[in-house]
Amino acid sequence: MFSRLSRPSVLALCAVPIVVLFVVVGVAPLPYAVAQPGSTVNVLGNHQDRPVITVKKAPTRAAKGQLRMTTIVATGPATDVDFGDVVEGWFRTDRAVLPREAVYPSGDSDKEIEKRNVHDMVESQDSATQAALGYLDKDPKSVDVTLRLADIGGPSAGLLFALGIVDKLDGDGSGGDLTGGRTIAGTGTITGDGKVGPVGGVSLKTQAAGRDGATVFLVPQAECADAKSELPEGMRLVPVTTLKGAVSSLRALEKGGKVPSC
Repeated sequence: MFSRLSRPSVLALCAVPIVVLFVVVGVAPLPYAVAQPGSTVNVLGNHQDRPVITVKKAPTRAAKGQLRMTTIVATGPATDVDFGDVVEGWFRTDRAVLPREAVYPSGDSDKEIEKRNVHDMVESQDSATQAALGYLDKDPKSVDVTLRLADIGGPSAGLLFALGIVDKLDGDGSGGDLTGGRTIAGTGTITGDGKVGPVGGVSLKTQAAGRDGATVFLVPQAECADAKSELPEGMRLVPVTTLKGAVSSLRALEKGGKVPSC
C-alpha cells in the first residue's frame, strides 16, 4: 500500500530527473568547437627570426609600416567541449561557438587537420605569389619569391601575402609605402588571378588586429557585416574583392582619397 506524498515531496521527486539531466549535460562533451582571437604576424617583417617574405632576382624596398595577417584559435576535433564552455562562449564577445562539423570535417583527427592546414597554407602562398607578380606584370621566372610562416596553417593569409609582395617590390607605386607607415591588418583568401574570398571568423580577427595595434582592417566584402559586429573602437574597415582593389584602397588611404567602407 502506497502512502500519499505531499505536494513539496512530489515536486522534489520530479525535480530529480531534471537536476540529473543538467548535471549530465554539464559534463558531457558536445558537438561544438570554441574559437577565439589568435595571433597576428607582420608579413613585411620576421617570424621566428626569419623573414616572412624573401625576394631574390629583383630589387626590393624596406617597408616602414606593417601588414598583419590575422588568425583565430579553435578547439581541436579531439577536444571535449562541455555545456559550460558553450554557455561561456555565448556570453563572451571574444569567443565564438560553432558546430564542430562546420570547423572540422567529420572524422578528421588533429594530425589530419594540421596536415590539411599546412597544405592550404602552401597553396595560398603559391596563389599569392602568382597574384602579386601578375598584378605587377613581372615574370615569375625572373623573380624568386619565398614565403615562410611556420606553425600557422590555412588559406586566409593569401591577401596579406600578396600585398606584402607588392609592397616589397613596388610600394605604393610612387616611392612610398603601400601602408603609408600604418599598421594595417586583414584577412582573405586569394586566387592566382587576384580574386579575394571570404574566410570566416572575421569578428574574432578584427579583435586580434586591434589588440596588436592595427587601425585599418581589410575584409572580404562579403563579410562586412560580420566584421562590424565586434569592431574595436577606432578601427576602419575597408572591403575588398580583388588584389587590385585592395592596392587602390591603400593608395587612396595614404593620399587622403576616397576609400570604400563597409
